Amino acid sequence: MKILYYDCFAGISGDMNLAAMIDLGVSPEYLKAELAKLGLKDEFCLECEPQKRSGIQGMQVHVRLGGGDDEHGGHGEHADDLHHAHECAHNDGRDHQHTHGHGHGHHDDHRHEHDHHHGHGPKHGHGGHLPHRNLADIEAIITQSDLPEMVKHTSLRIFKRIAEAEAKVHGKPLEEVHFHEVGATDSIVDIVGAAICYHALGVDAVWASPLELGSGFVRCAHGMMPVPAPATAEILHGLPTSRGGVEHEATTPTGAAIVATLASAITAAPVMTTLKTGYGIGHRQSQRPNVERPNMLRVELAEVDESTLGAGSSAAIQVAAESTGASHAATCGACLLQCNIDDMSGELLAETMDMLIEQGAGDVYFTPVVMKKSRPGVVVSVVCGETERARFTELLFRHTTTLGVKVFLHEKAMLEQSFASVTTPLGTVRLKQALLHGKVLRSKPEFEDCKALARRHGIPLAEVYAAISKVTGN
Repeated sequence: MKILYYDCFAGISGDMNLAAMIDLGVSPEYLKAELAKLGLKDEFCLECEPQKRSGIQGMQVHVRLGGGDDEHGGHGEHADDLHHAHECAHNDGRDHQHTHGHGHGHHDDHRHEHDHHHGHGPKHGHGGHLPHRNLADIEAIITQSDLPEMVKHTSLRIFKRIAEAEAKVHGKPLEEVHFHEVGATDSIVDIVGAAICYHALGVDAVWASPLELGSGFVRCAHGMMPVPAPATAEILHGLPTSRGGVEHEATTPTGAAIVATLASAITAAPVMTTLKTGYGIGHRQSQRPNVERPNMLRVELAEVDESTLGAGSSAAIQVAAESTGASHAATCGACLLQCNIDDMSGELLAETMDMLIEQGAGDVYFTPVVMKKSRPGVVVSVVCGETERARFTELLFRHTTTLGVKVFLHEKAMLEQSFASVTTPLGTVRLKQALLHGKVLRSKPEFEDCKALARRHGIPLAEVYAAISKVTGN
């Protein structure tokens, strides 16, 4: 099995990831051509150049906004990201502070304030006003583009992960979260570019090391907050991380979401045979190069024995559902795990189901049965990929009372999935579409979007569905 391994010893951000992918072998020309399909060519240009950190040569990426008129040279390391819709500033533990916009090579013993927050206001310094976009706007840009369906699907999953984190952090329904940063052009480039590169490499899976988060503080409108930023912390729930390896914010929300969405295994001790290595060089210049870790992301193409999945790892493993996307009516290896339970309460079983779904199971369902001695029980069924059976088997052993798990291998046929947005008098709702041979077979409003609108307007859920039906005709 061929994998992509993220070695996040100094964290990860969107631009570092793009740079590492190019250094690993993704053609810059191909990446630019694919990004052009977004229809945003007047808003940015992508530049890359060789750079060195600690004597190691890699690649550095610049996203020049406004078609390259950025007086600051595009967005820099750990400064892209769609984070901090609450206008944060960072104090990395040294003698300077800066508004969290674009990093431009940070130096000690000075203070500076950049008033160009992402995607809003004339002070942005990127060739004038850039569009304010919310999640629905971004989904429309991606779904209406000519990008491959798998790239669209992966991009939308990453954006949704960040959107859900921001919504929870701010205590707002998903559709009410207005992302200055998510809507910023450079962030769209980073995320869609990550999806393009991932699919271009043609790997079977993505693994990653525990993510270094850094140290220091984030100064927001609500006061000082320690690194990691709230959105980053929310995205990385359940994933192993480390802190204090560097004296700044090391992992950004974009970087966190890329790993959390794509990675099927988190391990600090991968058993693999490395084929090729790439380095993404960050824009931050350390003033203590002999002490602080070099500001770079290392990625490796490697081959692994599927039986070693998670070997050597004592850390938790996160699987993102549908990580490879799906082609129309495509078949893929699948695994059905089952165990019989007769001594767990309904509450504990419900929590187990939620946990398994959050961990990336393709499906989880309970079947009532009558067991020996006429005891009522349930059959717990979990659907996952073949390479994930060991992890989900362990989860069942740890979170249920079962003493044995049955394993059934089979093929699963899958329709292609995509997302669209529909605007109703009540608000915007996402539609999940099932496609066959490129044509929509059926669509269904996202339940969570509908529930949020019902609560927002104080109306029954059925009225929301009726409003959507009037617009879609379904």
